[in-house]
Amino acid sequence: MPLDQIPLDALLRWGEGLERPEDVAVGRDGRVFATDPHVGAREILRDGALRSVGERRRPGVINGVSMDLENRLLMANLGAAEGEPGALERLDPTTGERTVLLTEVEGRKLTSCNYPMVDRAGNIWCSNSIAGENFATLTQDLPHDGFIFVLRPDGTSSIVAEGLGFANGLAMSADEKFLYCCQSFGSNVVRYPVLPGARLGPGEQYGPPLGRTAQPGALGDVKTLGYPDGCAFDVEGNLWVTLFFANKVLAITPAGNLLTIIDDPAGEILRMPSNVTFGGPDMKDLYIGCLETTYVAKGRSPVAGMKLAHQA
Repeated sequence: MPLDQIPLDALLRWGEGLERPEDVAVGRDGRVFATDPHVGAREILRDGALRSVGERRRPGVINGVSMDLENRLLMANLGAAEGEPGALERLDPTTGERTVLLTEVEGRKLTSCNYPMVDRAGNIWCSNSIAGENFATLTQDLPHDGFIFVLRPDGTSSIVAEGLGFANGLAMSADEKFLYCCQSFGSNVVRYPVLPGARLGPGEQYGPPLGRTAQPGALGDVKTLGYPDGCAFDVEGNLWVTLFFANKVLAITPAGNLLTIIDDPAGEILRMPSNVTFGGPDMKDLYIGCLETTYVAKGRSPVAGMKLAHQA
């Protein structure tokens, strides 16, 4: 099926009243949750109304969200964005109980957990964007010290890839043979083979470069910037990628071609799009989290999204 461009007037502003809705998670039961930077998450009901999940405000910034195999929310705390500790956390949407799963891996502090996801074996993979404890350093430099770590069902954890320029959104291929990571400061996607024991082999660039990078204070024309944030696969193997500065959603096809799916240069509805999520009975409901809106952009995809492990 052709992957046609989605016009802006086909997108709805849904769940009005959110604060920095970086990401969206859709459960096996169809419930939809958007991140709240301090409370954790808010459920978006069918009519677009909001229900808070968890009431306690905590330090840091809840960023990426997904679900484990028990349909509990997995949350990445991007603590360094506010000069606070970051961690991998979990939130039970039924009880509101919020649990810290990991604060360090192999003796290294988790400072900026960005996006978590689970595979069918129950391994939780997560990106940690930078090694530093405060984003204030990003005004001078674009460090390549981010990493990916894994938390296994037996409780062991390890760093499985490092040297990334702001490790960001993650996705796994349908056969779970490859893990993909948006490298924001590299303006590309890096692909890693998944090895036995929940380890990763050497990474390689997947698809073409997604645009240019620029040093802080010299961004120039943001429409040409590449900085990818989140990603997700559809059932035809296209990897959808958000470009937050350019207000675009692109797709890397299995053949390595680059398609523009949504382009909103004026930021009419997409303002710093950060993640793309599929849901609905036919997996064609499309949700786009944005860093600078008070709603989630919702529309219909021309192609069904790939079910994640927690949705199967």
